[in-house]
Amino acid sequence: MDTLDLSRWQFGITTVYHFLFVPLSVGLAYMMAFMQTMYVVKNDDKYKYLTKFWGKMFLLNFAVGVVTGIMQEFQFGMNWADYSRFVGAVFGGPLAVEALVSFFLESTFLGIWIFGWDRLPKKIHLACIWLVAIAATLSALWILSANSFMQEPVGYEIVNGRAEMTDFFALLGNPQLWVEFPHVIYGAFATGAFFMAGISAYKIIRKQQVEMFKTSFSLGIVVALIASILTATAGHSQAQHLMTTQPMKMAASEALWHTSEESAPWSVIAAIDTDKQQNSFNIEIPYALSILSFNSIYGSVTGMLELQEQYVELYGEGNYIPPVKTTYWSFRIMVGAGMLMILLGIIGTWFMLRHKLEKVPTFLKFMIPAISLPFIANSAGWIMTEVGRQPWIVFGLQRTEDGVSPLVSPGMVATSMIGFTIVYGILAAAFIYLVVHFTKKGIETDDHHEVHSESTDKGDHIPAI
Repeated sequence: MDTLDLSRWQFGITTVYHFLFVPLSVGLAYMMAFMQTMYVVKNDDKYKYLTKFWGKMFLLNFAVGVVTGIMQEFQFGMNWADYSRFVGAVFGGPLAVEALVSFFLESTFLGIWIFGWDRLPKKIHLACIWLVAIAATLSALWILSANSFMQEPVGYEIVNGRAEMTDFFALLGNPQLWVEFPHVIYGAFATGAFFMAGISAYKIIRKQQVEMFKTSFSLGIVVALIASILTATAGHSQAQHLMTTQPMKMAASEALWHTSEESAPWSVIAAIDTDKQQNSFNIEIPYALSILSFNSIYGSVTGMLELQEQYVELYGEGNYIPPVKTTYWSFRIMVGAGMLMILLGIIGTWFMLRHKLEKVPTFLKFMIPAISLPFIANSAGWIMTEVGRQPWIVFGLQRTEDGVSPLVSPGMVATSMIGFTIVYGILAAAFIYLVVHFTKKGIETDDHHEVHSESTDKGDHIPAI
């Protein structure tokens, strides 16, 4: 592979890896803030112990997220120097605000929260974790404002061959941002909720700290249901917006080669032949794509081949069709995982309201691997968003091939990619080990006595250590 291909692979790997931790940080922060609020309002130590337990998980995730995020940003200068030169005057602003304001606020108040237990007044200490959650959300807002510019450039002008910002508030008012941001944040809530519900389900199955973890499971499954539905709703709005701003991406996500006439079906599964630019096999739901795109059974959707002709006239010669198979299947993986999340949320909420959690071990066992569902959906959605924009690194302004660093060799990129992969692998192993360790260790009370199970799965009592 040449420098371009290797740089794309490296950035794709590091971005997807980093994005495993970001949604979990945002989601867990709000879940912890809610639990600590219950502790302050009810003065019930149960919520204090739960907050501290999930706080350990949050801190592990936060630490790995910081390291992976720093490595990711190094690549803008190392592998994408021409991109940075072209768009740095626009792209750098939101990134600087995110680092100097949002991230510093998040880190500062997180430190105060960690060391402030029993040292600060309860309400002041509670305010710290809420500020951590809000700062994490603002960090996501600034990062997504930069990404939204890549999807739909606004508030700029081209001066001497470079994009320069002319309206900072246009970046914040970017229509793409306000369909992308809710989708990502709701997905983050779902990620934190499924993580909490899955680990709680494991503890309930093991009959360890059952009452404690029934509380966290109840919170997790309700938030999982609500957040999953909101994520799907926001995703629908985003897709409708993209039908106007990036129709090629949406056509590729449906493997739609030719323009539909009066109405368009939604492809359930297709065998895509990119060489012949056709589908040899396709199962479709009539009218469904028109309904999803225009809220009507009538509505023509432009195909990739017709869009290719339009883009050649608009942007000049070139291939403007993105990798169709990747875009198509990543979209379906995201939708499939999302639908399963909603289904599990409904079932889990029903069992919780009926007080039957301990009577449905099969469902609880399924909730453990279900922790992976929002991570799968988040990653697939991000892949679809970025791959579907190709060949553009900034839509309509700069192609990806024009953004790569001209003086970086394939060997240099390959070496750094191998190094990143090794470091990320070590971090992943350490993270998983510590999560399992803290899960098995359980909740600790203020006098450092662990709150162990009322009984094991064999019925034996485990005394407090």
